[in-house]
Amino acid sequence: MNQTSWSLVQQFRQLLKTCIIQRDLLTGKSLHALFIKSLIPPSTYLSNHFITLYSKCGLLSDARKAFDTTANPNVFSFNAIIAAYAKESLAHFAHQLFDQIPQPDLVSYNTLISAYADRGDTLPALQLFRRIRLMGLDMDGFTFSAAVNAASDNNSLIQQLHCLAVLGGFDSYASVNNTLITWYGKNGFIDEAKKVFYGMEEIKDEVSWNSMIVAYGQHKEGSKALSLYQEMVRRDFSVDMFTLASVLTAFTSMEDLFGGLQFHAQLIRMGFHQNPHVASSLVDLYAKCRGSILDCRKVFEEIPDPDLVLWNTMISACSQNEEFYEEAVACFKEMQMSGHRPDDCSFVCVLSACSNLASPSQGRQIHALVVKADIPSNLVAVDNALIAMYSKSGNLQDARKVFNQMPEHNSVTFNSIIAGYAQHGLGKESLLLFEQMLESDTAPSSITFISVLCACAHTGKVEEGQKYFKMMTQKFRIEPEPEHYSCMIDLLGRTGQLKEAEKLIETMPHDPGSIGWGSLLRACRTHGDMELAEKAAKKCLQLDSSNAVPYVMLAHMYASAGRWEEVAKARKLMRDKQLKKKPGCSWIELDKRIHVFLADDSSHPMINVIYDFWEEMSKKMRQAGYWPTVRWKGEETARQGYHSEKLAVGFALLTTKEGDPILVVKNLRICEDCHNAIKVISAITGREITVRDCYRFHFFKDGHCSCADFW
Repeated sequence: MNQTSWSLVQQFRQLLKTCIIQRDLLTGKSLHALFIKSLIPPSTYLSNHFITLYSKCGLLSDARKAFDTTANPNVFSFNAIIAAYAKESLAHFAHQLFDQIPQPDLVSYNTLISAYADRGDTLPALQLFRRIRLMGLDMDGFTFSAAVNAASDNNSLIQQLHCLAVLGGFDSYASVNNTLITWYGKNGFIDEAKKVFYGMEEIKDEVSWNSMIVAYGQHKEGSKALSLYQEMVRRDFSVDMFTLASVLTAFTSMEDLFGGLQFHAQLIRMGFHQNPHVASSLVDLYAKCRGSILDCRKVFEEIPDPDLVLWNTMISACSQNEEFYEEAVACFKEMQMSGHRPDDCSFVCVLSACSNLASPSQGRQIHALVVKADIPSNLVAVDNALIAMYSKSGNLQDARKVFNQMPEHNSVTFNSIIAGYAQHGLGKESLLLFEQMLESDTAPSSITFISVLCACAHTGKVEEGQKYFKMMTQKFRIEPEPEHYSCMIDLLGRTGQLKEAEKLIETMPHDPGSIGWGSLLRACRTHGDMELAEKAAKKCLQLDSSNAVPYVMLAHMYASAGRWEEVAKARKLMRDKQLKKKPGCSWIELDKRIHVFLADDSSHPMINVIYDFWEEMSKKMRQAGYWPTVRWKGEETARQGYHSEKLAVGFALLTTKEGDPILVVKNLRICEDCHNAIKVISAITGREITVRDCYRFHFFKDGHCSCADFW
């Protein structure tokens, strides 16, 4: 090769490297065309660069073509295409190519182990790791880090790998220690994380500090995280976007909005407030500590080019706020229009919003997108979200179909399907699923037992509830939390065992709080125990004087007993304290549009037609034996007593085809009068009507409800 040709090749190589760095696909393809036409001498080295270029630009098929046309592929060629498949989480195809390498090197092994680790495929990843050890290849810190990530669900394996790292001297690698700190912190072993971090001596780097700060934040030890950050700054370690995001997470874990606001001001001065990674933590802070989606949106809109993580954080923030569920779905669609491809986190967040909206059409659309997306990373989490979405949309059949088609179930999967059956009042089926969970050797969690005890409460299974309550501590060493005691109080109260429920409240090791006393108050109202109701209401008001519910419930009981003076006193106390009950709100989806109704509504375009419908229907209902439940004087007057669920049901009966089932969602518990009215309506119209309130589903058909008036 003469000097001119050599110079041309060198320029070609440099230009190709620049294309890879800048992801310049257009220029890169032009260079590849010159290479194919043999205007540049054939070179395996250059072929490897073209494989890398297409991989970096997300063109896997072009990367494979570049590999297949390489005349003499070497181990670097194989590593480049294996890395391309690994990037797309296609570990199976990567392994097929790996098996064709005449003599794989450590990079080959590390890349394939990481591909399996990213998918959560522990067994093949650890088999490769063992093969490296048996072959006596010189491992590096990356090998151990990849193996730790692969064994992320197995504590004993992590401990073994940690011991191997120490014995092999790999604990002197910062990358290995950083991976261990991250794993220990994420999985609840904060003491082990601290031992690793403080044992690193002089090899700590910025990643080490960031990992430990995150670990403290995950364990709600925000003050320690902040102290560590201050020490990091004092020691002149470089602070980057990961550090600052971790500090914001610490403020969020402490629910320290004031500290978070001050730190936000520092970020602006430092110029980091427009960084997408930092902005994600800011959005999370404002969503969890202030509940302000408007503040979240302000932060979001300051970012010129939001990345996928920031979009997901924004969708998540909206999905956690009941006033912005629809905005979460809109944000998801906006993200797609901006060119981002949804990942598993995107789908989990938007499905959560669809669950709360109980929007069957939106949920099905998202499910279709999930199928088309063929997400490889954490499909179990997406399937779990689909189960919850279908369950909360009143579609247990499809929820069970997703459950049955899943190749594997984890504790969250079982929690979701058990909770779904419990909410639908199918206690027997819910408990059978729990037994299936135990038979599959999937360990139940604290959340599992809340769903199981709720299933017992909704169906009045006292003996079963007591058995599972004891099982928590005796078999699984799970200490009951206030929520579990509240379920037991609810179970005893629903079955009329009020004294036993009161005794449980007074002897439980936790402060029952307003939730426990509130459960007892509802039971007293159901069974008419005025004396105990007054005691429970007094306790509720001592714990939360701003809560209007105890006053309202007492007023209902006084009205039922004809004690109108006490009704007036309760209402006067509410007025004096300027207390208002949370307004009832119901919604229904029709033709992919959500229609919202409030009590005694006047805003809906069809509201007058709906009221006229109810006036006519009331005559038929009274002929069928229904009479409105009057809670206090004056409520039976014109157009009062029309709660939001009645208006939503009326709208649905007017606008849907005869025979079509109806699903109405309410933000509060359905009241006795509406419950009785909808039972009668289902018989008169011959329609199946489902109301999902904040506690459970009510399926009304032929004058009966699935709850058997036990709710």
